[in-house]
Amino acid sequence: MSGSNSSAPGAPAAAQIPPEALALTVHGVAGPDLADPATAANGRTRLGRVKMLLVLLVCAAPVIASYFTYFVVRPEGRTNYGTLILPTRTLPELALRTLDGTPVAARSLHGQWLMVLVGPSACDAACDQRLFMQRQLREMMGRERDRLDKVWLITDDGPISPALREALAGKVPVTALRADRAAVARWLAPANGQALEDHLYIVDPMGEWMMRMPPQPEPARVKRDLERVLRASAFWDQPGR
Repeated sequence: MSGSNSSAPGAPAAAQIPPEALALTVHGVAGPDLADPATAANGRTRLGRVKMLLVLLVCAAPVIASYFTYFVVRPEGRTNYGTLILPTRTLPELALRTLDGTPVAARSLHGQWLMVLVGPSACDAACDQRLFMQRQLREMMGRERDRLDKVWLITDDGPISPALREALAGKVPVTALRADRAAVARWLAPANGQALEDHLYIVDPMGEWMMRMPPQPEPARVKRDLERVLRASAFWDQPGR
């Protein structure tokens, strides 16, 4: 019939949709991940290393900050009595032994500031004077003294006199350890024209040799240097290991 709808009554709704609306759209579909497993593993390894370095940096930041403050941000006109060691020297794996021959790991010395003396078992008058000064310096530090340990590296296998043994085993014993002199000399070094045994060496809690006192030092001036380094490291170093 003219003018009538060509669609039959009751025809499905889809039959009434314009043809262009029925065009199909094809969407891109991601293909399978064909990445090389070895490449992915290498990526994870690099990420792990970066994370480890960041953790180490965070742990070392307080030490770096204290040294920056002490070595770089200095008040004008301030002078050090001892010689600063730049760069610092890391405590090596020395073959250390107690007086009775028991091996001691060098890393066991970490965790405290160390006042280190070096010398043979036959301690002469100058050696005895240095050991006495070492004991006195620790006591002079007052409430900070518990952050300091006294260490004597004995460079031979000779006997220690009974009197000296008694002095070493005082209220706060000296850590007396035997060590090869040549090995110690690869870590600690004297000033030009001086012997290894002539100095008092200052080592930080990380095992870094960072200062050398002159021969026959003035205890009051050594004390001032020690006060400075202890104050600079107070926010990251605590007494005891």
